[in-house]
Amino acid sequence: VQLQASGGGLVQAGGSLKLSCAASGRTFSAYDVGWFRQAPGKEREFVAAIRGRGGSTYYADSVKGRFTISRDNAKNTMYLQMNDLKPEDTAVYYCAADRSTILSTIRSASAYDYWGQGTLVTVSS
Repeated sequence: VQLQASGGGLVQAGGSLKLSCAASGRTFSAYDVGWFRQAPGKEREFVAAIRGRGGSTYYADSVKGRFTISRDNAKNTMYLQMNDLKPEDTAVYYCAADRSTILSTIRSASAYDYWGQGTLVTVSS
């Protein structure tokens, strides 16, 4: 599967952005998908994930209550709605997919085989 992330930009603190990740392939619905981010000088970190089967969602504590992950399998697209953005949310955001993750590793970047190119989100104070 190939992934294409979009929707990043510059926003003031307290604002909102919605990221999209379009996927190729006819079996997108079967994939577990997630969002990760990487700030300058920092390691890539987990943001959110949603399972292909069942649609269970998972969030990093730092974004819980502010970000919402969703997917539209008919459009082969996943989303990340980001509200109440903070300067510390500034990063390149990557979407990722894997055919089958397990609960213990769904928050780990190494669990995902497919990655999008990243989209930059900058939050000004």
